[in-house]
Amino acid sequence: MTTDCLNLTQDGEVRILRLMQPERRNALSDEMRAELRDALRAAHDDPAVCSIVLAGSGGCFCAGGDIKGMGQPVDIALTRLDVVHDVVRLIALGPKPVVAAVDGVAYGGGMSLALCCDSVVATPGARFCASFGRVGLVPDMGAMWSLPRRIGAARALRFLQQGTEVRGEAAVDMGLADVLAATGTDEDLIATATQEARALVPAAPLPGGHMRRIIARHHGDLEAVLSDEREAQGALFATEDHDEARRAFLEKRPPGFIGR
Repeated sequence: MTTDCLNLTQDGEVRILRLMQPERRNALSDEMRAELRDALRAAHDDPAVCSIVLAGSGGCFCAGGDIKGMGQPVDIALTRLDVVHDVVRLIALGPKPVVAAVDGVAYGGGMSLALCCDSVVATPGARFCASFGRVGLVPDMGAMWSLPRRIGAARALRFLQQGTEVRGEAAVDMGLADVLAATGTDEDLIATATQEARALVPAAPLPGGHMRRIIARHHGDLEAVLSDEREAQGALFATEDHDEARRAFLEKRPPGFIGR
């Protein structure tokens, strides 16, 4: 099945969700957010699905937030953030494991989307970057929860502050990704991610959902991070620096930040 933003296929008991707006590098538009939330809910509720693979299209995983959709009043911006928070909860706390299949760009919210999954499979050409500072915002979609769990708090803070890009094999070595696909082909990436998704399903499937929620609660409180993230982002949406960053992106020029 294909919607405006997603392609949904089934490989045995594995549901494969593809972001299908490659002309926009699969950026998280309002439509993409809502359709992804609905598709994840449906997959978790479907008894024929035991695990989920989340992938991009067009040689790109997800470029993050839709910059063109920014610049709205703070209350609207926070409503948009609430939708992707639902997506994070469905991935990180849902009853079924989710594997990210990453090729090409996983920047900003796209990186966050991958990191909240149970496992990340990356091609040699996968590119991870915490690019939030470039638009004058804090990392969102739970990155300040998922990244420290993967690579440690001190290393995570340094990575988030620097906004450097990490690719393929280096991402696996660093802990941003778990498995390196043997080649850069989409076929190999999906096959590897599907195999990983099957491997994450225990013989008795019901305990898996309980384990994921318990570990999420006792190794960093996801809900507390999402609440703090929402408060910080609400303040930053109204700053001159964020507006300048958004306009600079659209005008294809470097931003001039002034610290307010």
